[in-house]
Amino acid sequence: MDKKPRIIFMGTPAFAVASLSALLAAEMNVVAVVTAPDKPAGRGMQMQESAVKKYALANQLLVLQPEKLKSTEFLKAIQDLQPDLQIVVAFRMLPEIIWSLPPMGTLNVHGSLLPQYRGAAPINWAIINGEKETGVTTFQLQHAIDTGAILLQDTIAIGDNMTAGELHDTMMEVGAQLLIKTVRGLIDNSIKAIPQATNIDEKLLKHAPKLFTKNGEINWEDEVQQIHNLVRGLAPFPSAITKIDGKVVKLFSTYPLQEKATEPLGTFVTDGKTFAKIACSNGYLGLNDIQWEGKKRMPIVDFLRGYRKG
Repeated sequence: MDKKPRIIFMGTPAFAVASLSALLAAEMNVVAVVTAPDKPAGRGMQMQESAVKKYALANQLLVLQPEKLKSTEFLKAIQDLQPDLQIVVAFRMLPEIIWSLPPMGTLNVHGSLLPQYRGAAPINWAIINGEKETGVTTFQLQHAIDTGAILLQDTIAIGDNMTAGELHDTMMEVGAQLLIKTVRGLIDNSIKAIPQATNIDEKLLKHAPKLFTKNGEINWEDEVQQIHNLVRGLAPFPSAITKIDGKVVKLFSTYPLQEKATEPLGTFVTDGKTFAKIACSNGYLGLNDIQWEGKKRMPIVDFLRGYRKG
């Protein structure tokens, strides 16, 4: 392709801003940005703009905020823009009439090494499952979610204590750079899309479904490493939760202690000054950073200064 393709970018949260910013820095021709409608949030329920909308407006980009992606008005707006390529990063599921429109197709940036961890929460589930490595994939959209032909991939190491929040921030930057490499490869025809296998054994695939509150409820019969992985895989949001002294507690930072627990499972053990731990099936889970019901998030030593056993 001789000229720069006309690109429509679709995304909503801060994660997508990094990719949009990278496109502009690379002097790509972004003709419009599609993002979620403004919605009320906060105590005052004031209308809030998405992170992508705020960035797009600050950079004088055309912004579209369709309520319904299948509406004739939205379809006409996209057709009138005559995109050569559409890019989707952390956005809603698109109808075929939209994603099939550009001649260069619609590509997505996904936070895993596909076909592993298809779904809404790949960053969280990779850590929850104790993976040592994950990555980012750019791929072409098709009917089934996260099953399109793969364009490029890049790997990311997962540290033993890395949280979902930390992996999110790393992946945000890695994904943005992979996106630029992908777009350039599509422009000069140096990338060959590789279809994902259709005969994959489902037993070999790990999935990344949407997270719910119940996913964060700690079972103290589990092994300490498994619980530690759950905590860091849900930190800082939606967070792992348990009950201590009858109160709901959110755990944000922990460490596994491989020593035999002498107390009943789930028992909160502390010297009242410098440390706290909770008994589980094969050891204790040490606590670094927690949020007790009715209190703010704080380091465990700060919490213990005012703690009195209920």
